[in-house]
Amino acid sequence: MAFPHRPDAPELPDFSMLKRLARDQLIYLLEQLPGKKDLFIEADLMSPLDRIANVSILKQHEVDKLYKVENKPAFSSSEQLCFLVRPRIKNMWYIANLVNADKMAGRTRKYKVIFSPQKFYACEMVLEEEGIYGDVSCDEWAFSLLPLDVDLLSMELPEFFRDYFLEGDQCWINTVAQALHLLSTLYGPFPNCYGIGRCAKMSHELWRKLEEEEDGETKGRRPEIGHVFLLDRDVDFVTALCSQVVYEGLVDDTFRVKCGSVDFGPEVTSSDKSLKVLLNAEDKVFNEIRNEHFSNVFGFLSQKARNLQAQYDRRRGMDIKQMKNFVSQELKGLKQEHRLLSLHIGACESIMKKKTKQDFQELIKTEHALLEGFSIRESTNYIEEHIDRQVSPIESLRLMCLLSITENGLIPKDYRSLKTQYLQSYGPEHLLTFSNLRRAGLLTEQAPGDTLTAVESKVSKLVTDKAAGKITDAFSSLAKRSNFRAISKKLNLIPRVDGEYDLKVPRDMAYVFSGAYVPLSCRIIEQVLERQSWQGLDEVVRLLNCSELAFTDMTKEDKASSESLRLILVVFLGGCTFSEISALRFLGREKGYRFIFLTTAVTNSVRLMEAMSEVKA
Repeated sequence: MAFPHRPDAPELPDFSMLKRLARDQLIYLLEQLPGKKDLFIEADLMSPLDRIANVSILKQHEVDKLYKVENKPAFSSSEQLCFLVRPRIKNMWYIANLVNADKMAGRTRKYKVIFSPQKFYACEMVLEEEGIYGDVSCDEWAFSLLPLDVDLLSMELPEFFRDYFLEGDQCWINTVAQALHLLSTLYGPFPNCYGIGRCAKMSHELWRKLEEEEDGETKGRRPEIGHVFLLDRDVDFVTALCSQVVYEGLVDDTFRVKCGSVDFGPEVTSSDKSLKVLLNAEDKVFNEIRNEHFSNVFGFLSQKARNLQAQYDRRRGMDIKQMKNFVSQELKGLKQEHRLLSLHIGACESIMKKKTKQDFQELIKTEHALLEGFSIRESTNYIEEHIDRQVSPIESLRLMCLLSITENGLIPKDYRSLKTQYLQSYGPEHLLTFSNLRRAGLLTEQAPGDTLTAVESKVSKLVTDKAAGKITDAFSSLAKRSNFRAISKKLNLIPRVDGEYDLKVPRDMAYVFSGAYVPLSCRIIEQVLERQSWQGLDEVVRLLNCSELAFTDMTKEDKASSESLRLILVVFLGGCTFSEISALRFLGREKGYRFIFLTTAVTNSVRLMEAMSEVKA
């Protein structure tokens, strides 16, 4: 039932070293303020910090009280204050207000600001403008890689997506380059590197510069990871906008997985308390169902429950010696498994209840129709009804974006009609959100009569094919067109299935969307790895508007073992979904690879829409 790894699958590197490194660096920074101190932590950093150094570790290094950086003033009596924050302007104002209030009261204390993952010049400028630059000492905690699981590293930078893909802010590219540099320093050089997207290209170039500057650090090392693949989120928005149906994805969509753990409420725990559960390979029950299509999960869990009961029942005929062995060796493990089993059964029931209430089947049917390009009129009507019934502002937006991207933009009449209905239904404050979605190329309007194609056809009559191709490229980059249908055909993203698609025994990566669609991002990775280059994919790259932005960088590497060449690090810039992770795990098992994932943050359709929204939930 669960996906067993092939016996010949390569071993994964041990990423626990990254945690130890981050913890040691943080402790070193805290000890630069000897004696008792109070620590102010930004909310976003609390969960990642908890995975690296919990409260008891902080207390050992003389951290007295912990405060959250928030809008209300904090009253600390300590003589030393330490701030652990992201490099954001609003945090600088918070610190400046606190320091200036102390100055007004004639109080002198020591202040230390620790920026994570890096310090920005703009932040220091604000401290200077506020007149406190000389009063605080500034440091960097270069913590940019959090191992969430044996094969998943997250930078925990959810703001990366909005900052880069909407605002065009390139401040985090250095962080990505530094993270890649750290990985190659610890785990040896990466012999083969591929990438697609503007952000991927810039990150790669900057990372290579860092490698050159510190030449010799990785020389002579044996590579542990043979391939790196960098991919921008805007190369494939469609996959991120689809509803997830693998178990881990559904848990994320329903309960929100945050920093590798999830809060299961009373409806799941069958008690009056909520419970925080870590979701990773150490949870044996979860590990067997995480990549499964949801329709298989109940059957698996009930079989597991029967097996567990049979193991408990064994104790009935035991003599005293056997019973003693059973209690000392097996009982604890069985109880733990029992607890996890009941949690996941509770989670499944809760998901089922919510999805039945939302009429999930109808929603999935509409999404599949959009992906395949059938019954567009019916799908548009479904979206209108969704808006008019005020089901959810985020969900309605998501469906509109999916319609727009799969259809290469909405026809002006539909765009105006859906936008008007949306603003009337959910409120005019969403107007700015539409502007954001348009800028990011998520929700666009076709030019009247799609003038681009008319102009293109006229131009192509006048000039040679090659030049026409270039001009077409220029036009499409102006319009940020998605060309999803053409790409889908070229890469065979919609599998042709005779009869039923068997979700119990998946035949390809499409199982993560019930057999209806192979994730575009995963298909690109599969095709490039097969060819070990972008050769033969020129048309796909052109349709993705990435003609200048697909690259291959291969070094002559004699030391790379055949095992390391089957390890592939996939870097998602702008976030990746659990569905993509499941699809690539499946591909790895089929082809004998192991994938390691590095993402700026784990995302899903809701987080994507919230990042673009100007109306905060």
